[in-house]
Amino acid sequence: MPAEPLAVFRIGFGLMMFASIIRFWCYGWIETLYIQPKFHFKFYGFEWVKVLGDYTYLLFIICGLAALMVAFGLKYRLAIVTFFLSFTYIELMDKTTYLNHYYFVSLVSFILIFLPANAYFSIDNLIRKVSYKTIPKWATDSLKLMLSIVYFYAGLAKLNSDWLFKAQPLKIWLTSKYDIPIIGETIMHKEWFHYAMSWSGAIYDLTIPFLLLYKRTRIWAFAIVVFFHAFTKILFPIGMFPFIMIIGTLIFFDAAVHQRLIFVINKLIQPIRSIWSRNIRSIEGYKLSKIKQSVITKILVVFFILQLLMPWRYLAYPDELFWTEEGYRFSWRVMLMEKAGYTNFKIVDGKTGRYFYVDNSDFLTSFQEKQMSFQPDFILEYAHYLGDHFKSQGHKNIQVFAESFVALNGRMSEPYIDSKVDLYQIQESFQHKDWILVFKDKIKGL
Repeated sequence: MPAEPLAVFRIGFGLMMFASIIRFWCYGWIETLYIQPKFHFKFYGFEWVKVLGDYTYLLFIICGLAALMVAFGLKYRLAIVTFFLSFTYIELMDKTTYLNHYYFVSLVSFILIFLPANAYFSIDNLIRKVSYKTIPKWATDSLKLMLSIVYFYAGLAKLNSDWLFKAQPLKIWLTSKYDIPIIGETIMHKEWFHYAMSWSGAIYDLTIPFLLLYKRTRIWAFAIVVFFHAFTKILFPIGMFPFIMIIGTLIFFDAAVHQRLIFVINKLIQPIRSIWSRNIRSIEGYKLSKIKQSVITKILVVFFILQLLMPWRYLAYPDELFWTEEGYRFSWRVMLMEKAGYTNFKIVDGKTGRYFYVDNSDFLTSFQEKQMSFQPDFILEYAHYLGDHFKSQGHKNIQVFAESFVALNGRMSEPYIDSKVDLYQIQESFQHKDWILVFKDKIKGL
């Protein structure tokens, strides 16, 4: 198939990622999220990923430059591998900052490692003096599949009783948006609008991949994509995600659209490009050796099987998913719950019974404390950190107990953690956390 769609995707993705790094730096988040905290929450199995102190700035510089090189198609393979590793390392440094779209960026950058995204309209073409007109169809199809998985699974996740029949948590969030011009005071507090947003959000996610794949509905589907993400950007602080998804969905369009986009870009850079591009040979097809093709095919097949199965791992656990969050992450459950909690820790001498309570602000930032207060793996990890900390100060026979209360999607606050369980003796694992108290309500759905 024509190489233009993948080239446009590479340029858009690289520029969006570069802008994201600049935005992160300008807001001072490198300092506040990674350097200032005394303690960082880790993903299970990735405890070895450490914050690099002031060298964290260097990591962001490397990531940003790699993103820019990806956009330009300069030393593309090295650039995309560097971007994938540096961005994913940043993501793994502190679990507190986890967002679905960070995970999405890591997955897309991993896929791009195996795609010939520099085959056309890249600086690598200028250096090698070779450009390819066509690429294998699977190269763009793999990106379409990844985007479709994100949308469709996000839609499936919305098929639950809280979202559809209680309009939660949108009812909580939209009511607070009264300050938005024009619509804030007129419809944001209306119950019918909350339900309309909930149902339309579910229908949008479930249908948009198919509407984009079908040529007759594609242009209208893209208009809906732009409107949907622009509107959610106005309503919610979700960073660069709307722009990433809008640019990403261009991959569904035919080559003619991308050819026009490249024509515009080419006009803008023509004074520079004309110096280099006089002797570029244009070759009909980009081809891989049979061995490379076989290896890449196997890697991508395994990758997509994992992506299709990962969101269903929650079925291996009992109790309510939104309450325990066992299997919640990495499953495209986007903005499905409003959860708030208060968790206090009691340090006890197991022999004497003497105890004292911890002031969480002595160890955590306000953002970390907020995230810790209602997520069980955070609570367990922090309990171990406290136990180790006070043990290093000479305390003996340490036991760590949590007194926790959590409210979910507008419900009354309930006790969350069994306050009689010594969390310092519990080790993190993939097993069910039976020290989470049973949810007193029922949320029906997928």
